[in-house]
Amino acid sequence: MSDFTSNFWSVYVAGISLVGILACLLLLWFSGKAKAMTGNDNTTGHVWDGDLREMNNPLPRWWVGLFIITVVFSLMYLVLYPGLGNFTGQFGWTSVGQYEAEVAQGNKEVEPIYARFAGMPLENVAKDPQAMAIGDRLFMNNCAQCHGSDARGSKGFPNLTDSDWLHGGAPDKIKESLIKGRIGQMPPMAAAVGTPDDVRNVAHYVLSLSGSPNDSLRASLGKSKFGACAACHGMDGKGNQALGAPDLSDNIWLHGWGEAAIVDKINNGKVNQMPAQADKLTDGQIHVLASYVWGLSNKAAVAVAPAAK
Repeated sequence: MSDFTSNFWSVYVAGISLVGILACLLLLWFSGKAKAMTGNDNTTGHVWDGDLREMNNPLPRWWVGLFIITVVFSLMYLVLYPGLGNFTGQFGWTSVGQYEAEVAQGNKEVEPIYARFAGMPLENVAKDPQAMAIGDRLFMNNCAQCHGSDARGSKGFPNLTDSDWLHGGAPDKIKESLIKGRIGQMPPMAAAVGTPDDVRNVAHYVLSLSGSPNDSLRASLGKSKFGACAACHGMDGKGNQALGAPDLSDNIWLHGWGEAAIVDKINNGKVNQMPAQADKLTDGQIHVLASYVWGLSNKAAVAVAPAAK
């Protein structure tokens, strides 16, 4: 209920809970006091199937006892656990706390498995079959939702199996990306480039950098206007990994290919975010996962048997 801006819903939920329990008690009390009209034979006069008659007997004591126990249990539950609006209960239990405790317990149980790889260089971990099996599960559970089960990504989500890296593909850079996350931001550049026609010309120049089909006349006109983009992408368009600026000369298009897609990015900019995993995964899990991701784009190095010690 803390997401709401007033206490109305908290009071409403608490009121409904207490009124419901009170209604149960009143129902039990009235059912014990009310007397039905009966005949001399203690029946209500209702007959079914010719000979089934409804008697006017009191409720069984065991049933009444169970009903009262249920009401008492409900009141005790509302005192000990959250159920009355913003009241957290005497135990202070929360579903988030329960989840975090279970995750912590699970991490503690598997800690010895990850401890084996903690002191190993990432490149060596990537050659260990057990580590890669664990890394595969970690990837499927935490990364595949965006990068795909085959790690080849999709529009807006990088392919992790090639050699094109926005922030660097070295093991330590991959690990840094997992720990801290990444935010890629390209501001709208239309005003800096010039007129809408200038934007189209720059788009064709960008296409020419990778040898993609383009209008050569527009590309030649757009070259001088590309200077507005060079601060991040470089005059040669090869990008800057320190800034996360993509290489525009390699014919790999993260957010779409063609004049229309490039014009849209120049006009509107783009913000992409990879969430940090440090609060979600342990250090050991990140170490193994980073090795697994590095191995996806370095299969030849992983396939080489480690040197004899």
